[in-house]
Amino acid sequence: MKTRFLSLDIFRGITLAMMILVNTSGNGEFTYAPLKHASWHGFTPTDLVFPSFLFMVGVAMRFAFKSFQFQLTPTLRNKILKRTVLLFLINYLIFYFPFLDFSLENMRFLNVLPRIALSYCAISFIVLLVEEKWLTGVNVAILLLYWILMLVFGDHGAAFDLGTNAVRKLDLFLFGPSHLYHGDGIAFDPEGLLSTLPAFSTCLFGYQVSLFLEKRRVDGKEVTFPLVSAGAGLIVLALIWNFAFPINKKLWSSSFVLLCAGIDFILIALIYWWIEIKERKFANTFFLVFGTNSILAYGISELLAIQLNKWQIAEGDGTTSASNWMYWHLFEPVLGKYNGSLAYAISFVLVCWIICYVFYRKKWFLKV
Repeated sequence: MKTRFLSLDIFRGITLAMMILVNTSGNGEFTYAPLKHASWHGFTPTDLVFPSFLFMVGVAMRFAFKSFQFQLTPTLRNKILKRTVLLFLINYLIFYFPFLDFSLENMRFLNVLPRIALSYCAISFIVLLVEEKWLTGVNVAILLLYWILMLVFGDHGAAFDLGTNAVRKLDLFLFGPSHLYHGDGIAFDPEGLLSTLPAFSTCLFGYQVSLFLEKRRVDGKEVTFPLVSAGAGLIVLALIWNFAFPINKKLWSSSFVLLCAGIDFILIALIYWWIEIKERKFANTFFLVFGTNSILAYGISELLAIQLNKWQIAEGDGTTSASNWMYWHLFEPVLGKYNGSLAYAISFVLVCWIICYVFYRKKWFLKV
């Protein structure tokens, strides 16, 4: 009997490809709206990418723990803690390499990989220590607790605003403004410590889907309709909750968690049907290259993007980044502003894929 699902690696690969695509637009001012995050409340397809990746972390955990019979042995405990620390270290290596302009005073402590690390660590211990029948209750409790904390500690009447929410308040108290993201005009981290709590739920949803698929395969029961139905139900709940707790990716609101989980349920059901049941193989290898080496693919994409932004090229009386130079001199003149920006992003995905393909052919996989 197979122990892994090809469709899950394919889904992870699709998610990685989309993550690289939306993170490396040729020019942020000329990016098609669906490829940009919602400015605050609301939702775009791009907002689904990171939650889907975190969702797949939860999916993979089920397979990773199988060899330990899902028992929290000292060996497994140490492995979980080691992986958590390594993900933090990889994050700092990616974003501050080669450390020539590194400043501890302005170091951003939290980011994508730290959120993944904390979610992986927390959910690992939860699923290994809590009986399976209680996991849905744990998930509900996480989402309700986060909602309550946001209401209690955010400003009255403005608990979900950019400058007055509990996520920002806690990060400012613990880290100070110099260690937070400033891309929204003020010190506010979209991967804040408090908003990592509902990210645990996203990861747990992934684990529960993996558990569901595993049991259905053993019992020989149908998968697609139950997952699609559950996904549709979660989306309806998210839209209802949106009236009280707005769908917001940067706050990782509880309604946002339900919406993304619902969409991922449906997507994974359709991909499972296409790959496992219909046994279609279109573009499988392309996505497997990313899906089987996801941390490597993400690391390469971020490291390359950061270095291209740091590399300065003479332009007129000053300089411009290599990425900006390539956009204006290679892509924009041929394809125009918006299509040129998209073409740059697609080209960047392909460059990352070629690098990862070498690792794939050599069977070199980054195991953290």
